Amino acid sequence: MTSNEIRDLYLSFFQDRGHSILPSSSLVPHGDPTLLFTTAGMVQIKPYFLGHQTPPNVRLVTCQKCFRTTDVESVGDGTHLTFFEMLGNFSVGDYFKKEAIAWAWEFVTDYLHLEPSRLWASVYLDDDEAFALWEETGVPADKIWRFDEKDNFWGPAGDSGPCGPCSELHYDRGPAYGCNSATCGPNCDCGRFVEIWNLVFTQFDQKPDGSRVPLPKPNIDTGMGLERVVAAVNKTDSVYETDLFADIIALVASVSGLRYGDAEDADKAMRIVVEHSRGMAFLIADGVLPTNEGRGYVLRRILRRASLFGRRIGLDAPFLAGIADAVITQMGTVYPELVEHRRLVLDVIQAEEQRFMATLDTGVGIVDYLVDRAVASGRDTLSGDDVFRLYDTYGFPRELTAEVAGERRIGIDVAGFEAALERQREKGRTSHAFHGSAAASASLQSLAGTQPTEFLGYESLAVEATVTAMLQGEEMVEAAVEGDAVDILLDRSPFYGEMGGQTGDRGRLSGSSVDVDVIWTRRTPSDVIVHMSRITRGELRPGDTVIAQVEESRRWDIARNHTATHLLQAALRATLGQQVSQRGSLVEPERFRFDFSWMGSLDKSGLEQIEQWVNEKIRADLPVSVRYASYDEALQAGAIALFDEKYGDEVRVVTVGDPPISTELCGGTHVNATGQLGVFLVLSESSIGTGLRRIEAVTGRAAEDLIRQRAHTIDAIAEQLGTNTVDIRERVAGAVEEIDILRRRVGSLERQLAALTVETLMDRAIVIAGVQTVISRVNGLSMNVLREMGDVLRDRLGDSVTVFGLVEQGRPIFLVMASPSLASRGLHAGQIAMRAAKVTGGGGGGKPTMAQAGGKDARKLDEALAEARRAIEEQLSSTLNK
Repeated sequence: MTSNEIRDLYLSFFQDRGHSILPSSSLVPHGDPTLLFTTAGMVQIKPYFLGHQTPPNVRLVTCQKCFRTTDVESVGDGTHLTFFEMLGNFSVGDYFKKEAIAWAWEFVTDYLHLEPSRLWASVYLDDDEAFALWEETGVPADKIWRFDEKDNFWGPAGDSGPCGPCSELHYDRGPAYGCNSATCGPNCDCGRFVEIWNLVFTQFDQKPDGSRVPLPKPNIDTGMGLERVVAAVNKTDSVYETDLFADIIALVASVSGLRYGDAEDADKAMRIVVEHSRGMAFLIADGVLPTNEGRGYVLRRILRRASLFGRRIGLDAPFLAGIADAVITQMGTVYPELVEHRRLVLDVIQAEEQRFMATLDTGVGIVDYLVDRAVASGRDTLSGDDVFRLYDTYGFPRELTAEVAGERRIGIDVAGFEAALERQREKGRTSHAFHGSAAASASLQSLAGTQPTEFLGYESLAVEATVTAMLQGEEMVEAAVEGDAVDILLDRSPFYGEMGGQTGDRGRLSGSSVDVDVIWTRRTPSDVIVHMSRITRGELRPGDTVIAQVEESRRWDIARNHTATHLLQAALRATLGQQVSQRGSLVEPERFRFDFSWMGSLDKSGLEQIEQWVNEKIRADLPVSVRYASYDEALQAGAIALFDEKYGDEVRVVTVGDPPISTELCGGTHVNATGQLGVFLVLSESSIGTGLRRIEAVTGRAAEDLIRQRAHTIDAIAEQLGTNTVDIRERVAGAVEEIDILRRRVGSLERQLAALTVETLMDRAIVIAGVQTVISRVNGLSMNVLREMGDVLRDRLGDSVTVFGLVEQGRPIFLVMASPSLASRGLHAGQIAMRAAKVTGGGGGGKPTMAQAGGKDARKLDEALAEARRAIEEQLSSTLNK
């Protein structure tokens, strides 16, 4: 049976038993901060088990794509996978153990035709009910084994969530695959017994602290790895001989010129390449891009591991995109998102592999050198600092260095690596720290237990509020007086606290005897709005009533830019394709930036097309509306959720146009109609990483200012050229051409002057310790011409030293040139230049044969040249006379 047949058979089997088929969810679990990836079929069912959402049916069945990172280093051994498909049937408070066990047995024996004699069951230690139910199906008691929590209790997907005891079906591959021990059976490490189906009897909700409470109703959560069951049905030695992998393995063998099965080292490398190519294709199609953090780091790690092992089978040029393309062709009918995002997948892989291969030889060579050094010195680990340098400079993931070094039984200092990484992160945090009064902002710990602030800023920009607390640094304070910087908490506020890429509001708090400038606001994860403020008059205490007033013009500038980000995303998706997705933004009053996924750059005409699209929607004055809906309802209605963002059960949906041209989940502030944006102008477009682009733009008042500034600049240029704005381009082109002619003429005159000067300088050359030396002040010559003069003097004088000093734009500059033969014997032009420049209050230096330095005090130029002569005399006497 093929994998497609088994997948379809499973879904239809449970559909016939009242289950609704749900499509696979993304590998990126939206709205679940406890998970890096979707690791099991239960992930999308979790809200139903917890009672947070109502399922479409109490009986559900899925084929879920999954990705797990725990076995990355083990991939290649024939059994471990990072990406896999999990078949699963679920009961949300409906049927329980009896039906789950009976249907599992029926499916594997009557539909997959696995021999009952090869099937064993395992149950949790005290689960007598499950034991009896397996006996009822016909499994002999001696083939039902009991195990403790390590093997037969299924924990939550993450640090919290549904969990419970489980029962597993194991397939006996036969004595030839085993250890032949008398105790060999399910869960033996020898590999004879393969777990093919896990039935989890979900009865508890595990809390983050590890405690467990009963669920309102017990549920069923089962998982059967498609790859494993295909291997069992077809009796292959490993999953790599099944139709899910065989054709891709053959492709890798073909491009490498090797044959699978001839050599285990080569076979392992091929398995790694194929397995990781599947994983990277699915990750990128679901929106993950290579980065140095989180999901992006995992993608980068498996891509580079595959590239490294490809190199070991002779694949020295980029090849992974071709393998991924074959994965897309094979799997695209089942998972159409692969086909939809084919171009993005292939472009990202190609760019990332090329980037890694540029440093791969150097990186591997350095690892080998470090290992040799460790062995020679009797050490069994590489230092954390060395491992970090490989990661930081050559893009070698820590795990990859560990794997390469481990092949020679050398470990790595993980703690030292983490310490070096944290030092780098701390530098980054320090360089981006907020300065000013907000530096006294209260820590999250100080606000623990504080009630959320009622936010009223969508409807009103001024409200009456009560001061609930004030903080200075970490400390709660009972009073703040004029001049004090203080963080103020209110029971209700119109101020938008920085969140979701939108900067915080500014404004004022005022009372009968107090005035406060609100410099900035931020929102904590617990929805407390912190007003970072300074008292400008009077005294403020907790309990005081104030009028909280947002700076209106600034808020509207921010709202215009935020609505523009929605229009920009719609424009990008309309012009480039639906695969474009937002990856971040920063919305400020003066401008905004928008980060998005896209390979390649946007040329000028492409940016103009996007700019035109947005401005057409602005002129159309489309309505901007807001409504609230459940997360699932919003997504089903076509709303775009921000990648990697956490959302609650109820979400705010912002729609532009009727019918909509943009629908997004968003908590930010917006205009009422697109016409209020005025105009939209792109400032810049650039790359910020593999597959990531950034556009910066302006709207409203800032756009008007930019247009006005550009117009004034054009008018001023036209006036200087003595023309009008219509003919300015022709006049500028003529002026540039004229300048080029004059520049060439000046260059010619400079070289004529230089030729005459060389003759004069040769006549003035002096001999120091037997070496021809030219030390001269020169005027009216460029640095390029001086270098040419130095070359001519060296050619004509032979072994020589030349020192030029000149004044350019009021500052002294020095050029020192020495013959290579003198430099090889110890003369150093850089040291001579540095000593001369130091006399004039400057510095500089360079190579032994040529150096340039600058100073500040042009009046000391002659004194500096005299110092240069002394430096030459000292160097020649100490080096040439040894």
